[in-house]
Amino acid sequence: MLLTINIGNSSIRFGVFHNKNFDIKCYQSWYIQSNLNLSLDKYIIILKKLYEKNLFFSKKIRNIVIGSVVPNLTKIIDKSLYKIYQIKPIIVNQYSFSPVKHCSHQLGTDLYANAIAAYTLYGKKDILIVDFGTVLSLICVNKYGMIKGVIIAPGISSSLSSLIRNTSLLSSKITIEKPPMVLGKCTKTCIQSGMVYGFLSMVEGLINKINNELKTNCFVISTGGFSHIYFPLTEQIHINDKNHTMKGLKVLFHLNHK
Repeated sequence: MLLTINIGNSSIRFGVFHNKNFDIKCYQSWYIQSNLNLSLDKYIIILKKLYEKNLFFSKKIRNIVIGSVVPNLTKIIDKSLYKIYQIKPIIVNQYSFSPVKHCSHQLGTDLYANAIAAYTLYGKKDILIVDFGTVLSLICVNKYGMIKGVIIAPGISSSLSSLIRNTSLLSSKITIEKPPMVLGKCTKTCIQSGMVYGFLSMVEGLINKINNELKTNCFVISTGGFSHIYFPLTEQIHINDKNHTMKGLKVLFHLNHK
């Protein structure tokens, strides 16, 4: 089996797939928090515990692929995984070969993987991927495999943290979840409405603007840690897939593994 690892600024996500290149189903997934302050030895301990917790799948791993937007963590996770699995991970990035074409040296590996998974799975139409991750990102790939462009905005969790940090009377225990009504009746539900319906309105507005600019109606996919909150609240997102980015890493592995 293939272990995919997506190293982000907030979390490190793991997914287990069959090695067969036509099998895109993710059979198991889990995540840990990203922490630049942990040593190699501490990451080995954490990953060993994950190995033991997911023993059924872990013992079947034959290949590992890593995609990362945190260079300082890439080598640490690479070395930690080798210590545990005795498998040298393959590291992919925006320069790795794929049928998706782009001209930006600044494109993040996660965005590239999102575009590749979308084009591979739904490539007969123009596609927009909305990633509700550490940052809120939208990337558009057309039916010819050309990335048309990207939008990046502050992330939901970081926006909430900033609001609480810079406002003395707000509680740090507010969670991001759908409030009972759009108009809040207490501080908690007022903020939840802003975070949920405010960001939703921005995403819907950006989808409309992108469709107008490209003169098309994109097929829209959502992914990322908060996507399950927003997907049920709009008809403008057609599919939600929490493992979408890791599916892109799987495709990249098969295209670049020798």
